[in-house]
Amino acid sequence: MRRLLIVGYGDIGKRFAARYGSKFSLSGIRRAKIDDSLSCLHSVNWLNVDLDKPKTLRRLTGFSGDVVYLAPPNPNGLSDTRVRNFLGSISAGVRIPQRLIYISTTGVYGDCSGDLVCETRAANPQTDRARRRLDAEAKVRAWSKATGCRSVVLRVPGIYAPDRLPLNRLIDGLPALAASEDSYSNHIHAEDLVRIIFLALTRGENGRIYNCSDDSRIKLGDYLDLIADRSGLSQPRRVTRSEAKRVLPDVSWSFVKESRLISNERMKRELGARLLYPTVNDGVPYKISLPSAD
Repeated sequence: MRRLLIVGYGDIGKRFAARYGSKFSLSGIRRAKIDDSLSCLHSVNWLNVDLDKPKTLRRLTGFSGDVVYLAPPNPNGLSDTRVRNFLGSISAGVRIPQRLIYISTTGVYGDCSGDLVCETRAANPQTDRARRRLDAEAKVRAWSKATGCRSVVLRVPGIYAPDRLPLNRLIDGLPALAASEDSYSNHIHAEDLVRIIFLALTRGENGRIYNCSDDSRIKLGDYLDLIADRSGLSQPRRVTRSEAKRVLPDVSWSFVKESRLISNERMKRELGARLLYPTVNDGVPYKISLPSAD
């Protein structure tokens, strides 16, 4: 049975284990305390390591299975020291992993003024968060070339699921942009992303980058309206771009101000991905349960 190490075992790691755990001998890395909900349906060998503390990574030396890297970069700076620490640890032994799937973000493209974006477009990250992701991509690809490990980069937009919707944004009454100034927003359902990761492990071409978006062609305000209508919440009020910049939190504004349409043709053609939820209209439940007041 193939060995698989999931680095950053959170929601997507849990979903992957639930769907594909029987196909692998799974190991997992997660900084937070492990609870019963993360054990899923399959046994996971938990490794007590911290990507910010290189000494704890020594037990990864000699790991020779496959890797799915889901961990976020460090919160500050322009480079991803966590992925550097990880790659350094697994390079120290005689054996190295056979395949490494790195989960990145479509944010590395920056603002594209609503253009359709394929993988050949030059990256132009405009936030430090996206710059750290692009730095991690470069580290992974250079390490792969130097060691011979097969690597694939998946650039992922906004991940959603019935329990991963921006309900708090609507409850808090944050505005959306007026239709004439609104930005395109890109999405992928969590269950589709899990299936794409599996396909990347089995079909991904070495050194290849794949955009992992669904077929939606929707602007952010319309997406928020859809969720509001299906949850019984009020649709967000629409404001000008200048007002949005003034009233939105910095993180929210950083997403609102960038507009692009992500092409998924390479993902479909080379990985053979068939989406369970082709658009957000298919994936957002028609009746959404609101979070409890607690």
